[in-house]
Amino acid sequence: MEEEFSNAVEEGLRLSKRVYFGNDRAVSPPKPPMAMIKSHTAWLPTAPMLYARIHDPAIVDNPDVPSYQPHVHGRCDPPALIPLHMTAVNLRADCYLDHTAFLTLTASWRLHCVSGSRAADCLLALPMAAQGSILGVEVSVHRKSFSTQLVDMEDNNGKENVTRTQDGGFLKPDVFTLTIPQIDGGSNLSVKISWSQKIQCSNDVFSLNVPFVFPDYVNPVGKRISKTEKIQINVNTVTGSEVLCNTTSHPLKEVRRNAGDIGFSYESNVLSWSKNDFSFSYAVSSSQINGAVFLESASVDDFDQREMFCMYLSPGNLRSRKVFRRDIVFVIDISGSMRGKLIEDTKNALSAALSKLDPEDSFSIIAFNGERYLFSTSMELASKDAVERAIEWININFVAGGDTNILQPLNKAMEMLSDARSSAPIIFLVTDGSVENERQICDMVKNHMINGKSTAPRIYTLGIGSFCNHYFLRMLAMISRGQHIAALDVDLVEPQMLKLFDKASSLVLANITMDIFNDVDEVEVCPSPIPDLSSDGPLVIFGRYKGSFPEVIEVKGVLADFSSFITDMKIQKAKDIPIQRVSARDQIEYLTAQAWLSNDKQLEQKVAKLSLQTGFTSEYTWMAMLENDDLKKVKESGGTKVSKKRQKGGNVQDQRMILLPNLGIGFGNLTATAENTVPGSGETKLPDGAEMFVKAASNCCSSICNYCCCMCCLQACIRINNQCATVFTQLCVGLGCFSCIRCCSDTCCSGNEH
Repeated sequence: MEEEFSNAVEEGLRLSKRVYFGNDRAVSPPKPPMAMIKSHTAWLPTAPMLYARIHDPAIVDNPDVPSYQPHVHGRCDPPALIPLHMTAVNLRADCYLDHTAFLTLTASWRLHCVSGSRAADCLLALPMAAQGSILGVEVSVHRKSFSTQLVDMEDNNGKENVTRTQDGGFLKPDVFTLTIPQIDGGSNLSVKISWSQKIQCSNDVFSLNVPFVFPDYVNPVGKRISKTEKIQINVNTVTGSEVLCNTTSHPLKEVRRNAGDIGFSYESNVLSWSKNDFSFSYAVSSSQINGAVFLESASVDDFDQREMFCMYLSPGNLRSRKVFRRDIVFVIDISGSMRGKLIEDTKNALSAALSKLDPEDSFSIIAFNGERYLFSTSMELASKDAVERAIEWININFVAGGDTNILQPLNKAMEMLSDARSSAPIIFLVTDGSVENERQICDMVKNHMINGKSTAPRIYTLGIGSFCNHYFLRMLAMISRGQHIAALDVDLVEPQMLKLFDKASSLVLANITMDIFNDVDEVEVCPSPIPDLSSDGPLVIFGRYKGSFPEVIEVKGVLADFSSFITDMKIQKAKDIPIQRVSARDQIEYLTAQAWLSNDKQLEQKVAKLSLQTGFTSEYTWMAMLENDDLKKVKESGGTKVSKKRQKGGNVQDQRMILLPNLGIGFGNLTATAENTVPGSGETKLPDGAEMFVKAASNCCSSICNYCCCMCCLQACIRINNQCATVFTQLCVGLGCFSCIRCCSDTCCSGNEH
C-alpha cells in the first residue's frame, strides 16, 4: 500500500498545479531528495499531514478566486492526494517513568485546493515512531465535528447506526490514517491528534523521537504570512532523581525544574515549518540499581475498583556494572516465507550479534523450517575462530525454503542449555510464521520452567510481520522471564533483532521477586513472573491489589556474580503520574496473551473494558468515527441553537458512526504460513488501469462509459498492441449493432408505440 499511497501523492502534487494564487505563487510539485528519487515511497508522510482525496480533477481550483480551468476528462482512480496547507501547529509531549510518552498535536489545515462550491474527503496521516499507539482524533470544521472513540461490537448498543468502511487504519505499521468525509472547499480544519510512544533507552540515555519534518508544499501561500510553531515537553521520572537534558532538535527553553520533574517549551514565528524530527534525550543520575513503588486509587468510573500500584526498577547508569555471562542458542526460522530481503537481513543481524559475544560466552545456532539444522550439537565458546566458522555456516545453510516447525528446534535448544552453569541461558527465537501447536509449545515451556533450575532458559522472541502469532511469542517470553519485540515493518527486522539481542545480552539482575503477596488480601502482577532487569533500560511492573499495601516492600534478585540482591523500596503516592494510562498498553498486551492461551472469554471482556476505559486499542475493540452535523441538528430542533455542551456530549444514537477496520495485529495466519507467503506481501493493492478495464468490461454500458474516460484506462489502452486494439474495436462495434437491433425489435418491430 505504501507505493500506491506515494504514487497518489505524487499525482496530487501534479494535479495541484491547477490551483493558481495570483502573483504569490502557483503550487508546483517539488522534487524529492536525491536519495529518494528511485524510492517507491518518496512521498510518504514524514510528519502529521492532511490530504484532499480527489476523485474528480474538475473540482481542483482556488476556493477564494476561481480561475479559468481547462476541462478535465475522466476521474482519478485510485484518487489523487493533494497535501493541504498547514496554518498552525502545536506539539505537546508528556513523558512518565522513562517508559511512556503521551503526545498531543493540535494543528490547523485549510482545504485550499477544492472549489468553494464543491466538497472532498480529507485523509489524515499520522506517522508514529516504533511502538506507537493511536489514542484519538478530534476534527472541527464549519458546522461539523468529528471524533474517534473505541467501541465493543459485542455490545448491542449502537449497532443500528454503524456504517462499516475499509478506509482508514494503518497504511503501514507506523502510519495511521483516517478519512474525514465531505469537507467543503476553502474550509479550515482544526485537528487534535493524541497518541503514545515508548521512550527508548540506549547507553543510559533516554530518548523520544517524533516525526516532525514538514515538506515545503504544506506552507500556506504568501511569503509574509506569520506562522507560529509551538513545542512543549514535560519529563516526570522517579521523585528525587535529577534529570539531565542531553540533546534536543529544537531550541527548547527550560520553564520548570523540580526533583524528578522538568519542563521545556519552544515557540517561534517561522517562515516555513519544521525541517527536523523533534528529538529530545535526557539522562537520570543514579549510579546503582534503584527504584520506587507508586500507588494510585481507582477512579469512580473504573470497572475494576481494586487499587493500583507500579514498581519502577532502574539499573542505574554505572557503565562498569557486571552483566551475566551468556550461554545463547539462536533459533532462526528459514522457511520459504523468509526468502529474499528477510533472510538476508536476518543473516546480517545474526552475524553482527555473534561478533558482539565475548570469548567466555558460549553459543550455538539452530536453523529450522520443517526440519532443523544445527551448527553444532553442543555449546561452543565464542572464540574468534568459532564465530568465523558460524558466520560461514550461516551463509551456506540459511537458504529459505520448506515449512515451519517450532516445537522441535525449541526442544533441542532447551536440551542444549540444560547444563548451563554460572550464566543466564538464553534462547533467541526469530520467526515470521504461525504453527498449529502453539498452546502445546507454551505448556511444554511452562512445565520446563517449573521443573527446571532457578536459571532456566530465558526465551527472547522476535516476531516478523503480521502472519506470526505475536501473542504466542509474547506468552513464550513471559513464561520464561524473557522479552518479546515485534518487527511488523519488515524493513525493521535487522535493527529490531539487534535491539533485542542487546537487551538479552545485558542482564544485570535475574529472578526478581516482591514480598507483597503475604501482606495484601489480593494481588495481580503484570507481567508475571517478573522479567529480568537489563542495563538497556528500566523495568516497570504494574498491578492491582486489595487490602493495605505495606509501607516498605522488599525486592530480591540474583546479581551477575550470583550473589543475592535485596533492597527496600518506599511507597509513594502517584500524584502527577497517571499509573493506569502509563500501564494500559502493557496490561492489554499481557492480558490478551493470557486470554489467547486459556481461550478465556471473561479475560477477553476484561481486555475490552480496559481498552474502552483507557483509549488504547485492543484485539476486541474497534475504533469508530462519530460525525456531528450541527446544521442538521438545528434544523431538526426547529431552529433552536444547540448548546456547546450538548454538541460535545450528545447522544451516540443520534450520531453517525463510521466503523474503521480493526486495528489489532491478530493472532497469526496459519494459511499464509502454510503457503509460505512473504510478510508484507499480503496487503490489498489498489487497482491499476488494466484491472479497472477488465472490471468495467463486466458491468453495464453506463459503467463502461464511466471508466473509459478514466486516465488509468487510457493509459492501459495505450499499452495494448494493434491486434488487441482491433479485437476490442470489433467487439464494441458488435455490441453497438446488437444494441441497435435489440432496440429496433423492442420498439419498431414489436408494434409498441411510445
